[in-house]
This record gives sequence, structure tokens and C-alpha cells, in this order.
Amino acid sequence: MSRFLNPAKIGLLALIELYTNKTVPTASIVDVLSFITSHLIDGAPIPSSDPETRWKRAESTVSLVISIADFEKVLAPHTAASGIPGRSLWYVFLDRLWKIDSLDALHEFFENCTSLLAKTKDELRQDSLEGIPVPGPEVILLSRNSPFGAFVRRSQLEFTRLRFHDAFELWKDFVKYRQTTAAYYRKKTPSFQRLSFDNVLLTGENEWGAGVEAIASVTYGDMLRDDPNSTLPVSTDDIEKLLEFQIEQMQKYGNRIPIEIQHQFHDLLNDSFMIPSLSHYLSYLDAWRAGDFSTSFDYLHRYFDYTMQNRDRSFYQYALMNLAVLQADFGCYKEAIAAMLETVSTARENRDMTCLNFALNWLFHFGRAHPEVTKELESNSMLGTGKESLAFLRSRAKETGMWTLWSSALMSEAKMGLSNGESVAVAIEHLVRSSQVLVERNMKNLVGSQLSINIALWDRLGIAYLSMTTCEIFLRCHARNSIFDDELKVTSRQASMLTLKGKYDEALGILEGMDANSLRSWKPSQYWHKFRGIIKLRRDLHRNNLDGAELLLSQLLQSKNEDLEPDLAFVIDNLHVECLVRRGNLDQAFIKVDKLVSELRDENKDIALRVRLLLLKAELLDKCGRPQKGFTVAVRAANVAWRARLIPYLWPAIGAIANILTSLGEFEPAIQLLNAILPRSLECENAAMSAKLYSHLGDANMGMAGKMPPKSLKRREFMTKAVEAIEKAFNHYSSVEDINKQCEMMAKKATIMKVSGDNVLANDYAAAYLAIRRDAASMKI
Repeated sequence: MSRFLNPAKIGLLALIELYTNKTVPTASIVDVLSFITSHLIDGAPIPSSDPETRWKRAESTVSLVISIADFEKVLAPHTAASGIPGRSLWYVFLDRLWKIDSLDALHEFFENCTSLLAKTKDELRQDSLEGIPVPGPEVILLSRNSPFGAFVRRSQLEFTRLRFHDAFELWKDFVKYRQTTAAYYRKKTPSFQRLSFDNVLLTGENEWGAGVEAIASVTYGDMLRDDPNSTLPVSTDDIEKLLEFQIEQMQKYGNRIPIEIQHQFHDLLNDSFMIPSLSHYLSYLDAWRAGDFSTSFDYLHRYFDYTMQNRDRSFYQYALMNLAVLQADFGCYKEAIAAMLETVSTARENRDMTCLNFALNWLFHFGRAHPEVTKELESNSMLGTGKESLAFLRSRAKETGMWTLWSSALMSEAKMGLSNGESVAVAIEHLVRSSQVLVERNMKNLVGSQLSINIALWDRLGIAYLSMTTCEIFLRCHARNSIFDDELKVTSRQASMLTLKGKYDEALGILEGMDANSLRSWKPSQYWHKFRGIIKLRRDLHRNNLDGAELLLSQLLQSKNEDLEPDLAFVIDNLHVECLVRRGNLDQAFIKVDKLVSELRDENKDIALRVRLLLLKAELLDKCGRPQKGFTVAVRAANVAWRARLIPYLWPAIGAIANILTSLGEFEPAIQLLNAILPRSLECENAAMSAKLYSHLGDANMGMAGKMPPKSLKRREFMTKAVEAIEKAFNHYSSVEDINKQCEMMAKKATIMKVSGDNVLANDYAAAYLAIRRDAASMKI
């Protein structure tokens, strides 16, 4: 195997020669040049970055090395501009290749490549002295520094460097590569004979007679008989380009290599006599994405052991950094912290600011995600407080021109401000500044992180429509340029919003529609399965399928804290409490809530989680029949939610206060509170929350009706309002398929009708109640 040349590159050189000879017609120039350019320039643009076409460059490189068929696909539809009229460009191309009919002709082919290049000033001066005319303007010559010119010059240089044995191996590979076109070329060329592939054998056939077969066998071995043990004609340059491309794709998008490309690349690598060290790094990335800790650990050591042997110590900090990230991903948090702190020390010694800033940024985010691990380090100056770390990172990033880090620090400040319940305006300011950096520097890969925070912001402000719209914008416009983790989390957020509306099948559908190859990675696959489990768990709880819900819960609770974000882990805990309540196990539910409160207090997590716990506690007290005991809790939740502008939790808190007022007999203030918040609560598009508020409104109106004189108009008016509110609550509960609540609302309507004296309607509602119970039982079966 040569370092650079292979039969496919000889084919590209021949195609460039046809272009300079004006054999390519004007209408076909763009197609031909695009094909050549796509295989010569690493950064050649790809029309689409969809997951299906993202690996197209690797596929085309491998297929070009393996077979000549790619040339046929491009050239067959086009007619040649010169030669025999009607001949296709594919035939002219093959004619040029078959004229290279000996090893000597191959040498001549490379020597003649000089004529494709524009001459230097010294060469032009020498030609003028010798009386050689200057080429006319109509002659196509390649600039020596152009991509084509550089490729021609390097090909010539690499061929002259080849030893005789390597040149002969290249010739044999070329013969085999071209042989598949022999049948087509024989039909078009009457003079083509059995030994036309080698002119030496053809001309010596008369002299040697039957001995020519023996000579051919000695020269080409089993190659002429399709030897199954033959190797693929791949060069070191092809291997290295494929390695770099695959590593770039895996790091940029967080995906694993598709299985087909993986098998093809392994075939090429097996036929290579020299395995680049970068292949160990590729194996490490693939094993890491696959969730194989021991294998990834082994390949990481192999790669950096090789690197440290052949280079200086300047790469040591990157080995430590990769090791820390790997260990953190597999739950070895203390080892990860130790490795990253050593990375910081080594990067300082080597004055590697890029590595140092990345390590400090990683330490900050790791400390936010796992405060229990970094608690002992908080007193040291190495980490400091969150705001100090971010301010330092921001200033360093701006000084050193690390725009990715600068934008990331601004986003982290916005996220931390929202998490601590600070000013929303300041958070938006940080997001706008971050967005400006992203747009000015065209950093498309960070748009996912930026929009994720925007989605969370609109969600916290209770504007679900804008949150859903931002999800759609990202998935339609920016997902193709972002890492898959961002796409997965935004899709999951979208599915979560659909679940709150009761659209379970649609939510599961958009999760099922995600790219299958991207979901082969271990962590995204785990996240995807768990999120689907959460949606199914919520549906089972609402349908009162408690056995199925407990089965899902047991699976989710086993790995709740491994790789889920704090808010998703809290959702699982919340659903666990709901399951306990539906089972009537209120004591265990209270114990669970108290445990969660103490954990959040110790870890100082997102303020939204604390508000949700307060609301959960108030709800549990209401379930116990002692809502007044939750008054302080509800007021505190409302106060914190208002100060932090957590609108989706402010309305339930006000609703809990109104419910407590109703239990105290203060019906009118409860009605006023509920009428004030209900229109805004509908903007949150949370059907269960809206249903609960309407239920409280119905209770309060019924209480007011009880204060009115019997058979009075006022009493009938309040009872009518109560029925309307209960009906709306029933509709919202129906949309989320909450069987118990549907039955409860139907029972309330039957009771109201019975009190109002309409026994017919009361009986109808009672029958509807029984029908709902019957349908729920049949659904579980």
C-alpha cells in the first residue's frame, strides 16, 4: 500500500486530463468538477446535513476506493465533446485508462502530467530562449497552487518516491480496479483482446506462445482469477482522511458511526499494512458512545501512550481531560474530579490556555450538576463560587478570543440566574449577548444550547405557545447543525408539552421518529427510553392502571439519578408520589416529600423544584382532608413563584390558597382569586392544572350557592356557574384521560343536579359515572 496513490487517484488524474483537453462538454463541466473536488478537498460543502446524508462523504470515499462504478455514475449520462460523435464521456474516460497498458505506460502517464500545469516564470524564460511558443489563451492549464494543480504535483512527487516493488503493486491494483470495465470496453472497441490489459503480454504472445499464460501467472499471481484473499487498493492518505472525518462527525454531532460504514472502514483498515494511531482514538470514541467503559478506557490509553512516545509531553493534559470526561460519564465522579484538577495543573505548566479554560468550564458545570461531589472543594480557591468562576471564564474567553467559551459562559450565567430565581431581565440580557456572539461568529453548533435555555425561559414565564414554537424552530432549522443531545432534549421537551395536553400518542410518535443511528449511542438511548417510560407512566397513572405504572416506576427509580437532569429526576419522584396517593398510601407519600425537601435544601438546586415540592405538600394536606394546614406552605410557594416569575407554579399556588379559603367558608374571595388567574393559567397549556382550578371554582361557587336562600335566583345562578366550571374541569381531565378525576367531576355534577331537584339529569350523570368506570376497567384488561 502506498502512502498517497491508489487506482482511484489515477482515475481522478485521468479525469482532470480529459477536462484540460476540453473533452468534457460545457454543460457537463460543473458535474465533473464537483465530483473531482468532492474527493480532493476535505472541506467540500455537503448540500444537506441531515442524519441520512451526513455520512455521505465517508461512503463516497470508500466506494470510490473499492470500485470504479462511481466514475460511471458521474460520466455515463454525459456525451464527450471530442472524438467519435455520440460517444459518452464514460467511454472516453475508459479509453484513456485502458491506454495505460503497461507499467512503462503508467510511468509515462505520470511524467506527462507536467503538461497539465502552468509553467513557472523560469520555465517560460527558458522556452523563449529555445524558441518554444507560449501556449495560447484557449489552452486550459492548471495553476500550480490551485487544488487541482496541487493534487497533480503531489501525485507526481509521490509516484517518483515509490520503490519499484511499490510501483508494481500500484500497477497490479490499477489493473484489477479497471478490470470490471473490460466487458463494456470490449463491446465498444473491436481491437480489444484478452491480454489487452498488459501490452507486454499482448506483444509477446506470438513469441512466447503458450508460455504467456505461465508468465502472466507469475507476474499477477491469483489476481486474474479473483483471489478471495486479495487486499483492497487503499492508501494511507485515504485511511487518515476517513479517520479524521469520522472523528469530526462523532465529536460534532455526538453520534456513532453507521454500522455499514464501520464494516467498510474496518475492511480497509485490515488491508492497510500500517494502522494510524488515530484509529485507537476512533475506537475509544465509538466504545464510549456504546457505553463500553473498559474497552473505551483501554483504547484511550493505547492512543495517548502512542502519542506520548512519538511527541512531547504537551499532549498529556488532553489525555487527562479525556479521561476525566470518560469517568464522569460512567459515574466515577471522584476519579473524574481528580483527573480534571490534574488537567488544570498540567495545562498551567504547559501554558495551554485553551485546555485550561475548557477544564475550568467543565469543573463549573460538573459542580452545578453534582454539588454533593464538589462540596469539599468549594473552600479551595481552585473552583471558587459559581459567579466568580463564570466571571473569570468570561473575561479569559474574551481576552483569548475563545468565542465558544465566552458564549457558553454567558448562557451559563443566564441559566444560573433563572435557577436561583434572580431577575428575568438580566437572564434575557445574557441570552441576547450570547446570541450576538453566536450570530457574529457563525457558531451553529451552539444554537441548540441557546434555544434550550430560551425554551425553559418561556416555559417559566407561562407562555407555552412560544416555548413550543421555539422547539419547532430548532427542530426545523437548527437541529441539522447541532449535537444530537440538543435535538433529543428539545424533542423530549416538545413531547412533554404534548403530554401535558393529553396527546400521548403524538408525543410518543415524535420520539419514535428520531434518527435510529443516533439512538445507538448509549447515553442518548438511555435518556430516550427513560423519557418514553415517563410518558407511558403518566398515561398509566391517569388511566388508573396502577399495576403497569408501578412496574414502570420500579424501572425508572432504579437509575433515576444516573443520567437524568434534575427536573426529570424530580418528575419521576413527583409521579412516584402521585402513584402512592392513588394507592391511598398517604403516609409513604409524606415521607417521600419530606425526604425530597431535605435533599433539595442540602444541594441548593433549582428554585422551581422547591416551589413544586411546596405545592405537592399543600396538595397532600388537601388529600388528607386538612387543607388549612397547608395555608403557610401555599402562601410561601406563591410568594417565591411570584418573585422568581415562575408563572406555571404561581397559578397552582393561588389555586391552593383559593381552595383553603373555600374550606374556611370564604367563598367570595376564592371566586375572585380563581376568576383572576384562570385566563392566564390557560396560556400554560397544562390541562391538569386548568382542570384543578376549574374544579376549585366549581366548589367555591357551590359554597356561595349554599349561602343563598333556597330556591332563590342567586342560588340557581351560582349553581349554574358551578356546573359550568365542573363541566370545563371534566373536559380538561378528559383530554388527559384522568379516569379518577373524570369520575369525581361526574359525581359532583350528579350531586348538583340532585340538589337542584333535577333527578333525571342526576341519574344520567350517575350512569355516565358508571360508564367511565366500566370503560376504564375494560381498558386495563
